[in-house]
Amino acid sequence: MNATQRRRHIALLRATGFEDSPALTVQSTDGEIPQGRELSFAWLSGTVMTGLTSVLLMGAALYVSFEGQDTFSTAYAALKLAAPRIDQPFVTDLTSKSSRLRPVAATRSDLEIIEAAIRQNVDGREIIRNQPFVRISATLATTATTLSADVPAYDPVAILNKTQPLKPALLDVATDVYGTDVDGEVAVSQAALPFDFEPSRVISDQGAAEFVRANADFPGFGDGLGPAMAYASLAPSLGDLADGPAGAPAGIAENVTMVPKTTTAMQEGPGRAERFLTVRELGPLADTLVRNGFTRAQVALVEGSLANLIPAGGLPEGIRLRILYGPLSSGASSLVPYRMSIYRPEDAEGDRHIATVALSDNGQYVVGLQPDWVDFPQEDVEQINVGNLPSIYRSIWETGRKHDLDDETIERIIAMFAYDLDMTKRIAAGDTIEILETGETPETAAELLYVGLTLGGARKQFYRFTAPDGSVDFFDPDGETGKRFLNRRPLEGGGTLRSRFGYRIHPIFKTRRLHTGVDLAAPTGTPIYAGGDGVISYYKWQSGYGNKIEIQHVNGYETAYGHLSRFVDGLGVGSQVRQGQLIGYVGSTGQSTGPHLHYEILINGNLVDPLSVKLPKDNVLAPQYRAEFDRTIAQINELMAREPAPVSVALAD
Repeated sequence: MNATQRRRHIALLRATGFEDSPALTVQSTDGEIPQGRELSFAWLSGTVMTGLTSVLLMGAALYVSFEGQDTFSTAYAALKLAAPRIDQPFVTDLTSKSSRLRPVAATRSDLEIIEAAIRQNVDGREIIRNQPFVRISATLATTATTLSADVPAYDPVAILNKTQPLKPALLDVATDVYGTDVDGEVAVSQAALPFDFEPSRVISDQGAAEFVRANADFPGFGDGLGPAMAYASLAPSLGDLADGPAGAPAGIAENVTMVPKTTTAMQEGPGRAERFLTVRELGPLADTLVRNGFTRAQVALVEGSLANLIPAGGLPEGIRLRILYGPLSSGASSLVPYRMSIYRPEDAEGDRHIATVALSDNGQYVVGLQPDWVDFPQEDVEQINVGNLPSIYRSIWETGRKHDLDDETIERIIAMFAYDLDMTKRIAAGDTIEILETGETPETAAELLYVGLTLGGARKQFYRFTAPDGSVDFFDPDGETGKRFLNRRPLEGGGTLRSRFGYRIHPIFKTRRLHTGVDLAAPTGTPIYAGGDGVISYYKWQSGYGNKIEIQHVNGYETAYGHLSRFVDGLGVGSQVRQGQLIGYVGSTGQSTGPHLHYEILINGNLVDPLSVKLPKDNVLAPQYRAEFDRTIAQINELMAREPAPVSVALAD
């Protein structure tokens, strides 16, 4: 702005009544300054006091209107709103916008007490008494909640090392399931029958004659007919059972694997899932909540919020629960209960919805509105998010704790299947587990008798058996234990597979060579264990392999371990080692591009693929015990099929 423009601008301001004046100060009232420029402290104080008074009055009015509550969630009963009914096939508020229909799986979670009369030989006397058994038949948990959040990371070697050998229990010694129930305890004594003993006549000659005449009237004994068959099957024949509907394909589908069209959903990570369940018997609300993923602290918050809305004695039989789960963060491995709604049974009087509690942003459970209405299914179900499906390892932990199994029993169950199953693989909807234990009595502790695991339609079973020599183990129906002769991944955590057995381009020499083993990557210093029982035959540096250990096993088997960072003190050539014993640590010595274990298996001097070679089972049942083992299987199967005790049924909700 030049001088001419500035003078013109000042002239325009003066023409409109503006003029340059001193700043407004406390002394602005002195002199002949216009009255409008005075600063009034009385006016300023009155304005501030009026504002403060208004804020206090408005806050008090809001506090009184919400009856002292510090949240805006109001009990459903106080709102007097009709329950909304939305015409939809299932829950819609589980995830954000999605065009995929989420699968729904029926859940079964039965913990039953059954009783059977057992016969025992104690100090030469046969005693018959009733023994309780605990039978669990449940679907594997499809949602990993805080119930199993503290389980240790999967380490097959550590689990096998922690699993102590079984010891004979009282029920293992000359025990038999008696065919008739007894009251109390019955002692049976045996004595030699005198040679001069003549039993009293029970059937008279006349009764025997009438019996013969009654059977002679059977058509098979009539004239003109062929001889009657001694045995006739009343059940359908095998051919009848094979007949199916017209047009049905013949044969049996084998080796069928169900896979999703894409793996995008499995890579999304944990999402939301919703569970519908029924309370089977009167009991405390806390027990039901703990079995369904609530921590004790969360249970206390829920009970505090529902103190005036549910009976003090607990939830009655038939009450339906609807629990929504979700992750607290994007990287969470466990789901927490977001919301829980309680409903009356379908035939009960009054409004079906009783109350709803929801997790607030500050971690509190507060009373909230009823979620969108859905028609409850007749049986307990859970809507599954593919990203929520836990590993087999985590699911067994979740299911076991839900049914109050102790950690030692859960670890033993996992150890049975650790050799044959990849425990890091996700379960599928509908996978189940069956467990049979002896009930605790004043004389005996609970003992695991049977475990059946069904994964993807394939069933694996293990039965507890005590041989006459006193040895105790779990065997499958073929008489084999789950324990393998050699471990396929003999290092802590199993390592990460980086290179398989077979021909490859060598990472250092860049030429095509046979890779004689598998490379399992792990951090330097990760413990390495002996793959099986044997004797160390090589224990020093070898060109290319770096620090190397070779172990000679029985029947021509040999294992080798390369690139170790260091050996374990106290071992050397000729040392006896057992399966799972620490022998060295992961490193990158020799011709290596990074820390890993190079693991080889040789059979009669021939290299084989450690991950695919068929390995023999360890501790196979001796042939002379087969008949006794078959009788044990039949007894356990009968207990698994027996009706539960009428007054002792308890279901894990």
